[in-house]
Amino acid sequence: MSNSGNMDPGFCPNCGSILPLLRMARDVTCFSCQSNFDASAFGTMEVEYTIHFNSYENKKSDQAEKTAGEGAADGPIVNRQCPKCGNDQMSYATLQLRSADEGQTVFFTCTKCKFKMSENS
Repeated sequence: MSNSGNMDPGFCPNCGSILPLLRMARDVTCFSCQSNFDASAFGTMEVEYTIHFNSYENKKSDQAEKTAGEGAADGPIVNRQCPKCGNDQMSYATLQLRSADEGQTVFFTCTKCKFKMSENS
């Protein structure tokens, strides 16, 4: 094992990389330089973590919010006629799907029937 004297806890003294957390094994190997260190490489450092599980009630309330928000627009509203239902308002969003020297792709969504269409600008 490499010498673990005079170094910042949790960092490899050879390359300066963050050492992986010490698990059930008595030593740890640096991912970058493959040096081995014993538990003293972490000094008196303690690691705490908490696992939060989503409850079923939270999942139900998230789904209710999504259902309630379905009537909301997906972006800014423009006066554009929907080819499917004839509604005069559509929301839009833009994305750069093609190369940078070409225009953006505009995605329109009907505020009434949710019909989606795209246009290359």
